[in-house]
Amino acid sequence: MTKISTPLHWLTIHETADLLRSGDITSSILIDHMLDRIRVVDPSIQAFTTLNDSTSSPPGSTAREQANEADLIIQSGKSSPLTGIPGQLKDNICTIGLRTTCGSRMLEDFYPPYNATVVDKLLGEHSVIIGKGNMDEFAMGSSTENSAFHPTHNPWDLDKVPGGSSGGPAAAVAAGESMYALGSDTGGSIRQPAALCGVVGLKPTYGLVSRYGLIAFASSLDQIGPITRDVTDSAIVLNALTGEDALDATSIHAPTSDYRTSLVPDVAGLRVGVPKTLIAQITEPGVRDAVESAISLFENNGAIVDRDVTLDYYDFALAVYYILAPAEASANLARYDGVKYGLSASAETMWKALESTKGLGFGPEVKRRIILGTYALSSGYYDAYYRKAQQARALIIQEFSALFARYDVLLSPVTPSTAFNLGAKVNDPVEMYLNDVFTIPSNIAGIPAISIPAGFSNKMPVGLQIMGPWLGESQVLQAAYFYEQATQWNHYHPELLTD
Repeated sequence: MTKISTPLHWLTIHETADLLRSGDITSSILIDHMLDRIRVVDPSIQAFTTLNDSTSSPPGSTAREQANEADLIIQSGKSSPLTGIPGQLKDNICTIGLRTTCGSRMLEDFYPPYNATVVDKLLGEHSVIIGKGNMDEFAMGSSTENSAFHPTHNPWDLDKVPGGSSGGPAAAVAAGESMYALGSDTGGSIRQPAALCGVVGLKPTYGLVSRYGLIAFASSLDQIGPITRDVTDSAIVLNALTGEDALDATSIHAPTSDYRTSLVPDVAGLRVGVPKTLIAQITEPGVRDAVESAISLFENNGAIVDRDVTLDYYDFALAVYYILAPAEASANLARYDGVKYGLSASAETMWKALESTKGLGFGPEVKRRIILGTYALSSGYYDAYYRKAQQARALIIQEFSALFARYDVLLSPVTPSTAFNLGAKVNDPVEMYLNDVFTIPSNIAGIPAISIPAGFSNKMPVGLQIMGPWLGESQVLQAAYFYEQATQWNHYHPELLTD
């Protein structure tokens, strides 16, 4: 028997999988521990919207029932690295019979009749779905304050935001409430909260992971990806998620890869580019120091680092995003008409009912983006805004393509500063949007990018972003693994009062 010195809730996926296979613990014991942990910790964190327990789940599919089934699989010797491991899903990923709200009153009582492809993949690995994570409404936000139900708190400081829109998933992993989570990333919504909460967040290449069953925000930008405690866990979850899907027209056919084989702590000869203008945009000195230290670490370990990379079109990405994403949102959210599903408000006429449904069901940020998007697509403004944004997007894609002919990866900050106070920016949309200035370009270009813990500033986590070329997950993960192993920042956990 192995002596377990670390509390179960702080273990990684791969550490826990070893204990499960050795028989030192069972998935049933693990899930009971995690559910107890959630009940103690989550009242202060509020990372969950729905728990997959007997009160909210369809019969036969609760977390405990899934754990019992996983134990049988493990005993049979046919387990996978995720068998019996508890994971949380962002609340815009559809689950049969388990409430999926998208953080909105519009879908407060929505119980999907089907699973997202990623959910079926996880269940096929006999992973355990422990619940749904809180989020900014329809994934529109950078702080998880736009949730229609409650804000989520940063486990490192309960007065600060966890980031967004995948704030619930990032906070749940950081607080030891889930061993991993799936988030969605449209403009940084996996990487930004991962950075602010001190965990690992990976946005894969657009199309590498199926979006079927992901409630759409901006269809040409959305991508599902893992939030984990370390880079090895990120590779494990990514292995389970990838694959072409006939149900998603944007899904791509890519060679099958075991991303764990990329995890070599060596960057000798790796060509690393550092965009100098991005370093200049960091607003917090402690963040700049952490990023500069990370760059030097690569340089001192044999990487070929160019600190003077110039970008001609990168700075246009934020403006491009806030034309394209709202435009796609205005089209995607038109389906919430109070007729087919979701909230339905009664009125004397169809048009008044439609107006009432959208007025009651959508929050202020969602309404703001629908208005922006509808304006950009309207007659007389389509060419001036939407078409021009698409042309600028093509230039950004071309620029990244040229850069990755010269560099294997690009290093940058994830955010200009560490987590800010709850309420500090909620009434200033422009200031809130600027939190994603470093993450949005990789969504525009469809390339992979990861956020990994890179130290602390003012006692709050700092994230380092590593970007790679299209389908360059292997080199992104290798660079991230090297840095993680050299620094061990991922071993730090917040000291919650309940601990």
